[in-house]
Amino acid sequence: MKKTTRSMLALACASLFGVQAHAIDLIAIGQLPGTASDLSGLTGNLENGVAANLLGGMGSGLAWAGGNTFLALPDRGPNATAWNPSLDDTSSYIPRFHTLNLELKPATGGALPYTLTVKVTGTTLLYSTQPLAYAQGGAPSQNGAGRFYFSGRSDNFDAGQTSAYAFNGRLDPEGIRVSRTGKTVFISDEYGPYVYQFDRATGARGRVFSLPANLAANVQSSQGSVEISSNTSGRVANKGMEGLAISPDGKTLFGFMQSPLAQDGGDGGRANRIIVIDVASGVTKQFAYDNYATDKAKAYNSSEILALNSHELLVLERDGKGLGDDSSAVVKRIYKVDLANAEDVSKLSGEAALLAKAPAKSLFLDIRAKLNAAGVADTSIPAKIEGMAFGQDIVVDGVTKHTLYIANDNDFLANSPKGKVNPNQWFVFTFTDADLGGSSFVNQAIAN
Repeated sequence: MKKTTRSMLALACASLFGVQAHAIDLIAIGQLPGTASDLSGLTGNLENGVAANLLGGMGSGLAWAGGNTFLALPDRGPNATAWNPSLDDTSSYIPRFHTLNLELKPATGGALPYTLTVKVTGTTLLYSTQPLAYAQGGAPSQNGAGRFYFSGRSDNFDAGQTSAYAFNGRLDPEGIRVSRTGKTVFISDEYGPYVYQFDRATGARGRVFSLPANLAANVQSSQGSVEISSNTSGRVANKGMEGLAISPDGKTLFGFMQSPLAQDGGDGGRANRIIVIDVASGVTKQFAYDNYATDKAKAYNSSEILALNSHELLVLERDGKGLGDDSSAVVKRIYKVDLANAEDVSKLSGEAALLAKAPAKSLFLDIRAKLNAAGVADTSIPAKIEGMAFGQDIVVDGVTKHTLYIANDNDFLANSPKGKVNPNQWFVFTFTDADLGGSSFVNQAIAN
């Protein structure tokens, strides 16, 4: 009894002071060059001169599809190359997801115990079977009968509608999860925000989930700064529904806003929202999440969310520093939060009201600390660690361990501004049930 009490006190203190008391291990790092091409079959260049089939930004979203199969999701495409500020330098890049084979094998040498081999096996372009709203000259040239492709161009929207309009041609996908049948995928979008369901084999959009009106921006613009200054409520431009999780039974989706809504404090504020969607009925609830880091006295935006079970979630918080912008990473963390006893905040507004209902969170994994311990310097940790997925269990020295895959968004830039190589990367961690601090974990297999 005495030992158990001390152990519980140690865990409580570790959670309180942000000290990690876990045996979570980094076991492998894999990568693909930022100069590679995808399997879309597209040729030629976009308006900004970047190849239409450039393989980049693959860690905006990451989903496990069973076995060694994963789906990697780029965002709205390359917009780091200046060409048209009125469009925030976005282009006619067609949003897509890639099918990957991520193969773990025991290493025969080196600093890490496993190697991770990454192979792209397919690229699926996303489209609507019904016409979409495009700006003049903004419709993708690949469009055909019953096939209207989405586009990363920020001006492809109907100005007479709010951002909740489901037939805007612009799409900025950030989160992806596979249905339990394995036949469809759910994708969250920052422009709406929206959650859509797509056919996994063809890329055709099917179901559209209607999200609460308080998330939408009433005034749309091709420039994010104009959207921010023109709206007093709704999602902040480029900080919409960044993360997406699915419950192990496939019945519930959890959408996560990257920053607080305008009415809740906006970008830089503390009170984010988690949108819970019942897949069968489409009914939604909203829960508050406090993204404040007490040891840094600062709020950090959130990039991804994963479901441990039906009510406990892992949330990825990060700064924008590190490899990619030639700075040093400071905060790359995963927190655990439980919504079981949290109150629905759908009818509440404002930071103070939301924070009063935000459930407590505890540190699950300090990614930066683990990478540092493995010899990865702060300047080599990707600035935009955004994708997160569980994988299949492995056996290490007779012990069954769960796997956690984390991926980066390299912004389609093969090199940083100062010329440092900036690849697409995947980091694999292992953990056991003992690392969950009493939480349960269900990693249900997906029909592949």
